[in-house]
Amino acid sequence: MSHRHIKVKKASGKMETFSESKLRNSLIRSNATYEEANSIIDQLQSEIVNGISTNKIYSLAFRLLKKQNSHNASRYNLKNGMMELGPSGYPFEKFIAALFTAQGYNTETGLILQGKCVTHEVDVKCRKGNELMLMECKYKNQGGISVDVKVPLYIHSRFEDILQNGSDLGNYKTFKGWIVTNSRFTDDAKAYGNCKNIQLLSWDYPAKFALKDLIDETGLYPVTCLSTLLTEEKKALLDENIILAKDLTFNRKILVRIGINDKRIDEILGEVQKLCE
Repeated sequence: MSHRHIKVKKASGKMETFSESKLRNSLIRSNATYEEANSIIDQLQSEIVNGISTNKIYSLAFRLLKKQNSHNASRYNLKNGMMELGPSGYPFEKFIAALFTAQGYNTETGLILQGKCVTHEVDVKCRKGNELMLMECKYKNQGGISVDVKVPLYIHSRFEDILQNGSDLGNYKTFKGWIVTNSRFTDDAKAYGNCKNIQLLSWDYPAKFALKDLIDETGLYPVTCLSTLLTEEKKALLDENIILAKDLTFNRKILVRIGINDKRIDEILGEVQKLCE
């Protein structure tokens, strides 16, 4: 059967026609060459059959890419790695704060701010000069779950209540409320957010300035996307408050402490260096 007739199952449960070019582009985005991407697709010819899940295709492609190049596999693993920043949303909030710290903002996480009516927990606060940003982070640990319109409806009212009090905010000339997710927004959520001047940031939105683009631009990859780490090792590092892969560069001791031997430590640090350079 030709690939153009094969239907695959997305994480949301919807069926769509398999796109060879989409798979190729995702591999090339991870820094695989065109030839390397085509080699992987050729090896998957017999595996891609009607009804196969996109997660299964990803797993098969990831395994083959890892054999070619571990740090490219880590880039390819970014979306899954983001979903491993759990089970709580706290590491995701710290990760988002780090992305904006890299852009010159002073950031704080896990704040309680007094509104005009009630108090509110704010996930991330960013300041740069006279610019103030408050962020609500919506972390998802599985695919196929989108942030719907109820979230910006609710968050907009919270931001308004905080601004109407303002005593904890200091002086600022420009304000922007943000909603950030590692998942996606529904069309209604986007429409409401844009109408109410809320900045939305998701895995693939806005185009060319999405979360995945911001991560690639800054080189700040989560430790959970590293292909040389086991699942339990990733969890142990998150427990040690190690969120960014680059934080391992000069922190060999933490890898020793969680029980990794010298040979594997060298492999992990080599991957980190190539991934973050």
